[in-house]
Amino acid sequence: MRIVFILCVLFISSYALQGQDSRLAAQYYNSGEYAKAATVYKKLYDKQPNSTYYFDQYIKALIAEDDHEMAERAIQSELKRKPDNIQLYVTYGNLLERQLKPDEAEKKYRQAIAELPANGSIINNLGNSFTRLTKYELAIETYTKGEQLLGSDKLFINNLAELYRKKGDTGKLIEYYIKAAVAYGQNVETYKTKFQTSLTTDEQVVMLKEQLYAKIQEDPENQVYPELLEWVFIRQEDYPSALRQARALDRRLDEDGTRVLRLANIALNSTDYNTAIRGYNYVIEKKGKESPHYVTAHAALFKTKRKQILAGSQDNSSGLDSLSQDYAAFIEEMGINSRSDYLVKEYADFLALYKNDLPAAIVVLENLVELGSINKYVKANSKIALADYYLMGGEIWDATLLYSQVEKDFKEEHLGEVSRFKNAMLAYYAGEFGWAQEQFDILESATSRLISNDAIDMSVFIMDNMGLDTTDVPLKMFADAELLTVQNKYDEAFSKLDEINKAFPDHALLDDILYQQAELYYKKKDFLRANELFQQVYETYPEEIRADNALYRSAMLHENELGDQAKAMVLYEKLFVDFSNSTFAIDARKQFRSLRGDDI
Repeated sequence: MRIVFILCVLFISSYALQGQDSRLAAQYYNSGEYAKAATVYKKLYDKQPNSTYYFDQYIKALIAEDDHEMAERAIQSELKRKPDNIQLYVTYGNLLERQLKPDEAEKKYRQAIAELPANGSIINNLGNSFTRLTKYELAIETYTKGEQLLGSDKLFINNLAELYRKKGDTGKLIEYYIKAAVAYGQNVETYKTKFQTSLTTDEQVVMLKEQLYAKIQEDPENQVYPELLEWVFIRQEDYPSALRQARALDRRLDEDGTRVLRLANIALNSTDYNTAIRGYNYVIEKKGKESPHYVTAHAALFKTKRKQILAGSQDNSSGLDSLSQDYAAFIEEMGINSRSDYLVKEYADFLALYKNDLPAAIVVLENLVELGSINKYVKANSKIALADYYLMGGEIWDATLLYSQVEKDFKEEHLGEVSRFKNAMLAYYAGEFGWAQEQFDILESATSRLISNDAIDMSVFIMDNMGLDTTDVPLKMFADAELLTVQNKYDEAFSKLDEINKAFPDHALLDDILYQQAELYYKKKDFLRANELFQQVYETYPEEIRADNALYRSAMLHENELGDQAKAMVLYEKLFVDFSNSTFAIDARKQFRSLRGDDI
């Protein structure tokens, strides 16, 4: 045991010293002391004559020192000792090339390929060596011969595709990535990503499409080709053609509609509403009521129809009536249960917010929250929505009762924080500013960043406007105006704001009044006037708490309603530069980059 122990200690000590020498050699090399580095690497290689790493580093150091003669002798000696190590021919060729002997170098490179054995590891190493030297043609020859030697045409497909990419040969790149996608069909999504990053022009995508059409003619039963073709159509934003491929693949592979549903979602996000509707209808009609996507497809279909209607002509009442009938027919078919509950809630929101039928929305939600079989989160969200609609209808007591129920049931969750905030807002509307401020102060530590920030804003707002005067009358009048806005009583809200200006012309609420008037004009769809007032707020009152809100709202107005993306970019940039601490700064930066065309 003592001898074994001594041997172990000696081995470990020798290994440690060797590591020190290796670090010393690297230090010499990196500091330009190549002769010293060569001496140490030679010493290390002599101790470990099978280490290709130490030998390669030794040759590198000699070449860096311009000692080509010593390097050549070392390589020749190594070739005699290891005639089967074809990597040495590459090392030799590289040395000759540095000596301006290209023809002799080419012979060495060719000798390496000529002596290539049927060994995958050696083939791969040689190909990588040529690639590192940017000798892409030689690397291609290596991998091509390697495929022949090993009798397989798929072992080096990815290597060859990448080499053609480096060469700029798009046609060959496409050919080999298609081959790879077929060879490794289970990873077809990987090759879609490779095409996404490799094909940067419309012309290159057309080349892919042409090759795929040819492949489909040769092998119409192979599913990879139409799947890649579907991706091409999506890339070209030709969603109708992409939908045809998706439906054909769904039928051929006897799928559950997921592929078609995904394509319809993409079309929806790109505002191709007709294609999206056809996709959702396919899932609904072909997969049937028992499909796990049946309700999801209906929800997406209703959303798409609503967007299409609202994007159309000014008079959209007939379209909204038709959509209301679609909702009602679906609920009658499905009943109200755990599968349909969230869509019933959506129907109520549709009635309240788009049909302006508050009583009907309230009836739908009252029936929904009475059911015990529905998802608890759907029920809680339905209670919050019902409370919102009670508030809009002037039923303050019923609203606070529902908010309080949700707050109690979800005390430590996001929904509980939402309800607590809404209850605090009710107290604010009622003029109970002290209690409201206490609740806002508690919500400053809310888990939701949005609620926390809104709570901080409201607390500061109340404190600022309660501490300036001996009376809270102006603040009560302003809270009344905000409540009237929530209740869609726009004319009365304008009148209340005008009363404040007349009774308290120099009050600190002036910027808040302007901001609230802007919100009212926005709700009335007078976007130009709304923007004028938002601009007045952030330009005239840049130090007030409404400034960043107004700037963000103005940027969104230009982007979404006024159609001026260039101006929107200017405003978003101003927001994240001038108001870097704003809660909107992150979103503003993201929107700016999106409008600029960044890939985010």
